[in-house]
Amino acid sequence: MATVATTYRTCPRSGLQFERQAEWLIKAHAFMGVVWLLIGGLLALGVVLTRWPAVRWLEAPTFYQVLTAHGLDMLIFWIIFFEIAVLHFCSSTLLRCRIATPKLAWLGFVLMVVGSIVNNVAVYQGGSSVMMTSYVPMMAAPSFYLGIILFAVGALIGCGVFFGTLVVARREKTYEGSIPLVTFGAMTAAIIAVFTLLSGALIIVPAWLMSMGLMNVDPLIYRTVWWALGHSSQQINVATHVSVWYLVAAVVLGAKPMSERVSRMAFLLYILFLQLASAHHLLADPGVSTAWKVVNTSYFMYLAVLASMLHGLTVPGAMEVAQRQKGYTKGLFEWLRKAPWGNPVFAGVFISIIGFGFLGGITGVMMGTEQLNLIIHNTIYVPGHFHATVVVGTTLTFMALTFYLIPVLFKREMIAPKLAQWQPYLFGLSMYFFCLVMMGAGTLGVSRRHWDMAFQGAALAYEWPGAAYLMMGLVGIGGVAAIVGGAAFIYITVGSLLWGKKLDGGATSAQFTPVKRAAPAVVAEGYGSSGFAAPGTFVLAMVFLVSFVLYYFINWKYLSTLWGLS
Repeated sequence: MATVATTYRTCPRSGLQFERQAEWLIKAHAFMGVVWLLIGGLLALGVVLTRWPAVRWLEAPTFYQVLTAHGLDMLIFWIIFFEIAVLHFCSSTLLRCRIATPKLAWLGFVLMVVGSIVNNVAVYQGGSSVMMTSYVPMMAAPSFYLGIILFAVGALIGCGVFFGTLVVARREKTYEGSIPLVTFGAMTAAIIAVFTLLSGALIIVPAWLMSMGLMNVDPLIYRTVWWALGHSSQQINVATHVSVWYLVAAVVLGAKPMSERVSRMAFLLYILFLQLASAHHLLADPGVSTAWKVVNTSYFMYLAVLASMLHGLTVPGAMEVAQRQKGYTKGLFEWLRKAPWGNPVFAGVFISIIGFGFLGGITGVMMGTEQLNLIIHNTIYVPGHFHATVVVGTTLTFMALTFYLIPVLFKREMIAPKLAQWQPYLFGLSMYFFCLVMMGAGTLGVSRRHWDMAFQGAALAYEWPGAAYLMMGLVGIGGVAAIVGGAAFIYITVGSLLWGKKLDGGATSAQFTPVKRAAPAVVAEGYGSSGFAAPGTFVLAMVFLVSFVLYYFINWKYLSTLWGLS
């Protein structure tokens, strides 16, 4: 039993047990994440209204400053703050265990807060508009790099506390059998996070020293090592939001994994192969060999993609099996029609699954193919792709989880329940549209980073086809609609914490209740490996496969028109 004095609160609505220190740590990290989401969302308005050619709101210096802060606040600060909250939740709460070293965990949180503020101040001072990638030799102020370093150290401490908590749970026997699948997925994310953050330290620390004139950094080495940070940070997101998919499937529908062994193997594939997919950012670089590029884009990447495809089958499949057990067995899709679409937790996750697979997954494989990458490298197609993965995939999933946590963790009734029902649709479908038209503009060659595609006032302006201007106008409209959806989320979340009706917190106890060994899923007992336990999911998977093949063929067709052979 626990050897350290603490208390455990049992939530009367979910049955979850929150250890006192862990509960406050989860709240603090989640709250700070939402603060950066708010700031990043306000900055997004400046980005989309400037890239909209008819508006062109900000001038170039301000645009690049705003774009730098938007990228860091959204991809790094909002998401990693929330992910550390998820790590504490998946270790302490799901395993009903005390936090290993609460003082160290709070130190990590303070470092993350200080680092994120220092970095933002550096950007707003005007001398650090170096974009998310901050490539050398273009230098930012020393405090820009120092902020990232402090934040990364804090996040590493958070990961270390997570691993320590797993050790405490095992030693104090707070659970039986293997760790739950959701915690296993979080462990995958934490392992990738350690690799990612250490890679960042390897190159951001030298860049910091270079900014002070103490050393020089080779630009090719910088780019190569930086992408071990830049691309792998997205893999932390993928492992974390897939874990949340399994969690939401369980708490909303009572779904159990169709095969825990397959799901765990898919998480392991992430650890082994996803970092190698960074190659598709370096295909135009002379600093890495052709053999390395070919092996990564032609072999290793598909093993990473296999992992996401497995999760794309098993999560909806588990939902379908759970729904069919409730009697929704008519035809292929009654289980889906009768799903709780009015529940923002479920709706947000399902919109995320479909968007992440069809928009993020298919385009990611296309971009990761060496020859096809040449079509869209450094066009606005690339942000279109990663908004489908980072925003539709991760951010929408985290929003859905927040709706679940407001009554369970923060003990507040959600305000504006009707608005909350509509928020996942407004935000998620706006982002679908935003990503599609952005990728369309990229296919036409619109540049990724240039603030003014029209080059107004230039001596030799480039004449874009009218469709390119149309697409970028639609990017602006879709972006503004998505920002409105994000504002609705902030209003519901912060408003619920400030004005929502207080709910009963439940009983507290000095002892935890051990987690019992999970019973095997009924589908595994009844069907084994034969027969279709989830025929509707299988049909959806076939639709995905056909979409993938058609899209792949279209892009090879585009490539064939670049250089005529005669």
